[in-house]
Amino acid sequence: MPQLVKLRWQPDLESGLPRSARRGCDYEAYVPDRLLGRNFALDGETAAEIADAERAVERLNQHARGLGDSEAVARLLLRAEAVASSKIEGLEVGGRRLLKAQAAMGLGDEPSDVSAVEVLNNIEAMRWAVDTLSEADAITLDHLLGIHERLLAGTFLERHAGRLRDEQSWIGGSSYHPCSAAFVPPPPERMADLLEDLCAFCNQDALPAIAQAAIAHAQFETIHPFVDGNGRTGRALIHVILRRRGLAPVVVPPVSLVLATWSQDYISGLTATRPRPSEQDGTDAWIALFAAAMTRAVCDAESYEDRVAELQAAWRERLGRVRSDSAAAKLIDALPGAPVVTAQTAATLIDRSFQAVNQAIPRLVDVGILSQTTIGRRNRAFEARELLDTFNDLERQLASPEGDTRHSRPSRRVPYRR
Repeated sequence: MPQLVKLRWQPDLESGLPRSARRGCDYEAYVPDRLLGRNFALDGETAAEIADAERAVERLNQHARGLGDSEAVARLLLRAEAVASSKIEGLEVGGRRLLKAQAAMGLGDEPSDVSAVEVLNNIEAMRWAVDTLSEADAITLDHLLGIHERLLAGTFLERHAGRLRDEQSWIGGSSYHPCSAAFVPPPPERMADLLEDLCAFCNQDALPAIAQAAIAHAQFETIHPFVDGNGRTGRALIHVILRRRGLAPVVVPPVSLVLATWSQDYISGLTATRPRPSEQDGTDAWIALFAAAMTRAVCDAESYEDRVAELQAAWRERLGRVRSDSAAAKLIDALPGAPVVTAQTAATLIDRSFQAVNQAIPRLVDVGILSQTTIGRRNRAFEARELLDTFNDLERQLASPEGDTRHSRPSRRVPYRR
């Protein structure tokens, strides 16, 4: 059973804070029930939502295998997921700005866009988590710390990277004390045991993968083990489970784009999984909401893939007859995963010589596939503007509660309509 641990807050009387913030108080920290050994009974409606979501994720991955460059699609949807996960935590970075920062870093420029660096860290942390943990014998606490370490690398919170918090944290209320907090997670001395239990749960396969991912994410958010980056780490864990269970072997469904749109339902759903002793457990309703979000994410990702495929077909028609293994043709295949490139990064991306790429890029510029731009310290780069516009359209679509901004306005900040 979950516990409410009664604790006393003792402020630092020499801190220089306002008098109201220097008063002690009693508060309650929430310690969730362990996951191992719990019986999760799913009602019929929730089971149906899970089945729909799992069929959708399987379909998305089968479709990706049939595309010209499934790796490019996988990179693009992973980026969309990481960007959305960052947005939930307030990191607002547009696609073009992010890609330019990434290209500049690839040239060795010192990053000056702090927010972009944090989102790029999230992309790297999610990529590492999905690729590495899917091959591991078991998910461990060290793996969770590894995700977090990559998230905070190079940020002003880097000293906390890969380290569990050693103080009480809280959500909402005052910035100085937990007395009026909306939620107080477990005290530090209870976290390690809860995280070991969570890892053991993630290594099981008794539940459907969607249900397991939803429960694991909610439990991680409840434990809240880090000073910062809990949400991004917890959402990376979702995709680790889907990959390990074999449900998403190729692409990551951008479920965070939907959860960011359904933000109030998302928060309410997580809160419902933390019942007090006299309250009913809302885990079943949370799983149903999570499954519905996954289904919506897949539908919008599929429509985006179709638009990208149509755009690539138009590009090939504009370019005219070229060999299928030419640098120009290979670039058209690869651009969805890297819409902003330099000559150096393009050569690496398609495994062609620098000379071959230098000959191909002007051809793509001449027919309007690429446009020249500048990144970092006056470095020349090239961007696929039509692809960036299509990516922005996807973000607008996923930010609309009804999936169409002509009928329902975006529920959060999104790029302007082109």
